[in-house]
Amino acid sequence: MAFDKNQFDDIIQEFTVSGEQLHEIAADFRYDLVKGLEDPKESSLRMLKSYVGLPTGKETGEYLALDFGGTNVRVLRIRLEGEGKFEIVKKVAKPLRVEGVYDFVGAGSTAEQMFDFIAELVDEAVEGDHETKYLLGHTFSFPSEQTNLYNAKLIIWTKEFATAGVEGEVVNDLLKEALHRQGIDNVQPTAVINDTVAVLLAAAYKQPGVYIGSIYATGHNTCYLEPYADSAEAPMILNLESGGFMKLIPNRFDIAFDKASEKPGEQRLEKMVSGRYMGELFGMALSELLNEAGKDYAFTSIDMSNIIVDESAAREKVTEIVAKKTGKTLDSADCKLVQELASALVVRSARLVTASYVGIIWQLAGKDKPQKQHIAIDGSVYEKMPLAKENIMRALSELLGEDAAEIDTVLENGGSGLGAAIAAAMSQK
Repeated sequence: MAFDKNQFDDIIQEFTVSGEQLHEIAADFRYDLVKGLEDPKESSLRMLKSYVGLPTGKETGEYLALDFGGTNVRVLRIRLEGEGKFEIVKKVAKPLRVEGVYDFVGAGSTAEQMFDFIAELVDEAVEGDHETKYLLGHTFSFPSEQTNLYNAKLIIWTKEFATAGVEGEVVNDLLKEALHRQGIDNVQPTAVINDTVAVLLAAAYKQPGVYIGSIYATGHNTCYLEPYADSAEAPMILNLESGGFMKLIPNRFDIAFDKASEKPGEQRLEKMVSGRYMGELFGMALSELLNEAGKDYAFTSIDMSNIIVDESAAREKVTEIVAKKTGKTLDSADCKLVQELASALVVRSARLVTASYVGIIWQLAGKDKPQKQHIAIDGSVYEKMPLAKENIMRALSELLGEDAAEIDTVLENGGSGLGAAIAAAMSQK
């Protein structure tokens, strides 16, 4: 069976971002940043204040970090040694739901049960010590309204959470009450940050020259240090919730996918770039090539990764993955086209993400040349997806010309815990 080559070329074209479009997207992203600083209502970026700046790298002491971003909750006891050095003294991790045993996230579960469970993990992390005073930083990766570093109110649960009594409440208050119920009054929650902010704090602690932190994984988001030039406010990290950036031109697959999604009309950038959606877009395009338009094959970004790296002459791995998902056996020529399609989606993703980074770099540079800096990125797409990293670098060169030599990317994959501990240390300033 041979694909229709014209149809194939048209589809590849739909997933291609030209140099001109790339520049336009970066400029639009910067425009939304500027607008968002004046009035967040005017921008598709949320511009959420984190109430924390960058660490000096000299923060020291032992702190607790609560990493709460999904059903697996971790509590770490971390010793910051300054100069970017740290040690994880103790780590405790448990799921909030174990099938048939307990469930603190489903309907019928309560805030008290959930936070009592978390307080028990904290007790384990301090090894039953109810004397030594510990400050606790909390990476909380759910939509929250924050008025200072301590005070974050959950707006709405996401990720299938349904625990009653948490929405509209200050999460640190709920945690504090649970710690008190268990006699752990020596642990004081002092800071709540978002996981993207945690990535930036962790990377900036280890080395100077990091102003942008990003998550490029199942989901996508970016934050940056806003210098607030010419205003009385101190520099502060702003969480952009950049997955919601809207000034993009989706192709017909993006539009069809968005229509059928849980939240149509939202998270446009995220739906075009993140690991959670890439496999589905790939499957939609492939179904057209196989004359089964609209059929759902349930490809994942891991399948795409395995398709891209197959260098065997007959493309055996590609044949096997496609056969398993679609029931069709392709010849090696078509398998190479399938590979090209998967690659096109990854390249588009990397280019769109980079355009958003460059919008921030332009904003930070103002009228000057961009300063030497590292962009800290955490996440499976950046770390493991073939073609992602090199296409970020390529797009940086395309957008910044010779100034791209000043910018590189660094992997920061322990950010959620370390960032929370650093936020706790900084809360005392």
